[in-house]
Amino acid sequence: MKKLKWIIGIVWIAFVACDPKEDPTPTQNGSDVKKAIVDTMREWYFWNTRIPATVDLTKFLSNEELLDGIIFKPLDRFSYLTTQEAFNNSFVGRNAGHGFGFAFTSDERLFVSFVFDEAPAGKDGWKRGWEITQINGKPISEYKLASGGYDFKLGGPDPGISNSFTFRLPDGTTTTRTNIKAEYQSNSVLDQRIFEAGGKKVGYWAYQSFRATAGLNPIRSSEVQSSMEFFQSQGIQELIIDLRYNGGGSVDVCTQISNYLIQTANSGRLMYTNKLNDLKSASNASVNFSKIGNLNLTRVIFITSRSSASASELVINNLTPYMQVVIVGDNTFGKPVGSFPLSRYSRTLLDNNVELVPITFATANAQGKAEYFDGFPADFRVGDSPQFPWGDPRDLRLAAALQYIQTGNVSGRMADTYYKPKWEIIDAFKGLQQEFPAF
Repeated sequence: MKKLKWIIGIVWIAFVACDPKEDPTPTQNGSDVKKAIVDTMREWYFWNTRIPATVDLTKFLSNEELLDGIIFKPLDRFSYLTTQEAFNNSFVGRNAGHGFGFAFTSDERLFVSFVFDEAPAGKDGWKRGWEITQINGKPISEYKLASGGYDFKLGGPDPGISNSFTFRLPDGTTTTRTNIKAEYQSNSVLDQRIFEAGGKKVGYWAYQSFRATAGLNPIRSSEVQSSMEFFQSQGIQELIIDLRYNGGGSVDVCTQISNYLIQTANSGRLMYTNKLNDLKSASNASVNFSKIGNLNLTRVIFITSRSSASASELVINNLTPYMQVVIVGDNTFGKPVGSFPLSRYSRTLLDNNVELVPITFATANAQGKAEYFDGFPADFRVGDSPQFPWGDPRDLRLAAALQYIQTGNVSGRMADTYYKPKWEIIDAFKGLQQEFPAF
């Protein structure tokens, strides 16, 4: 059997989105392709026994309708179809678009939440904390839908599409920028720095997605290696990992990060298990820790939101049996299952450039923790504050994490800032694009 390429959760390409968008999908909707989808799902789908015994292919106008009609609801919110090129590019950060994210405050003011350095937005100097007041000359309120979401009408991901954005900057001035979409290489590390708190050196790491560095066999991230070596050189005693806008990505990179964070004493012990359906139980696997580097942490503090999903949740679950894990911010998304692409197992799908990525396995940690479809609850719920730059101590969630290190608790004043956003960036995308959502 070919080596299974494990992924967890919801993957991304920086495509423009508004209402939940579909992935780039092939146009081949013939009966041969539909039959191949059903046959491959019966063989590999984690909930394969839940697929209807008889499927009338003529009732479905598209491959997407077919897949949606046979998946196991409501647990499966994740299976999708895309193209092989889009899938492969997404895991190494080859993207197209403006290259930024957004977040709302409690009063529904819209802010740039992150920007990729080499994206058109990054090259134009956009920063986290810039308030978006207009898009293409219209106020943000005009893009709101009856559902509570937003359709910003930014067009598709194709290079050359332009949109105009009016910003209110932190100094109170305004600027209007026309930005043209282009292909770019995204970065996963948004910020890293050192704080002094509670008499300790504290590392802070804002990490946006679990992407591998491109190569013949992309299973490691050079960005992760560089960050962890930085923290090692600084002799940190505590670490805050900010995953609030991280929708997931590569299990291999999640494993790499987990191996940096685990203590030397626990190297060789069980990290997680993968369980496939009964037809594929021979491929069930256990993965053990293999310590990398010399970080010696007794706990990790994670900053999360409902946009923290899949591989973000897996790294939390991996570490929980072996160290104290503290979650600040909001409950995570809830995706304890994962996928790998299946076109390699179907000549019809492969020849028609249809990449089928359904749920194929479930994960569990060393304590057997596996069923977290409702997400991991935050230990301390604190509101988001995207109006502040990365690393700014006025950022409520960062301030709460530092306060916990100093006092062992988070104050009621901090807890009073909590609000649940009506619509988050993860809601603007589906399938492949949802794993690393960005415009």
